[in-house]
Amino acid sequence: MQDLTLPLVIGFVVMALGSLAIYAHGDKRTEYLHHTQFHSVVPFIAATAYLAMTLGIGRLELVSGETIFLARYADWIVTTPILLTGLVMAGLHEHPRHSTYILPVVILDALMIVTGLLGALATNEAEKWIWFAWSCAAFVGIIWLLLGPVMRAAKALGGELTKVYTANLAFLLIVWSIYPLEWALGPQGLGLFDAVADAWVILVLDVTAKVIYGFVATARFKKLSLDAADRKTLTASEL
Repeated sequence: MQDLTLPLVIGFVVMALGSLAIYAHGDKRTEYLHHTQFHSVVPFIAATAYLAMTLGIGRLELVSGETIFLARYADWIVTTPILLTGLVMAGLHEHPRHSTYILPVVILDALMIVTGLLGALATNEAEKWIWFAWSCAAFVGIIWLLLGPVMRAAKALGGELTKVYTANLAFLLIVWSIYPLEWALGPQGLGLFDAVADAWVILVLDVTAKVIYGFVATARFKKLSLDAADRKTLTASEL
């Protein structure tokens, strides 16, 4: 367990400092302030989870010898919907009438995290991979919504926000696509590397998905003109 402490402590420090740095760096204009708030609160929540894991809270030791960090899944089930909400809002140009896709994306995201946890907790090998496949199915649903209807709406609206949505979407999907691969290859899946290596890999992924992505995303919003935040509307057929 001692070997696991270092990546967890580093995760806490990087996430805590990243949260402050993103807020200091982010756009404070009213039109885009909520995105700065989204991206700064995400690593703060992650820092809380890393602190809990460092202190041994919510740590399950399975009969197989595998360690499950419940705080990690609690972090993901809170932070990933925040990231997705901000992303969809950008794609739909911030208009409340266009918020149709936020709820299904968030529900699929929650299912993806919960079923991933169920797979990690499963003692039966077949059940483990059934839950993993169902988690991946939920992720595919998220991808379909983001690349399908939300992207079509973003292109119909056009403008600078569409470019921001497309760029942020590409970044997030690339990073998020590595998580299921890490799950499948790690100790909860095929066991090709141990819990310590698993902690380091997830640390890199988490920092990339929360801190680096937060900086990149808020920097893009910071470059937008105020006109880009003009809430255009779409007809029902365009949604």
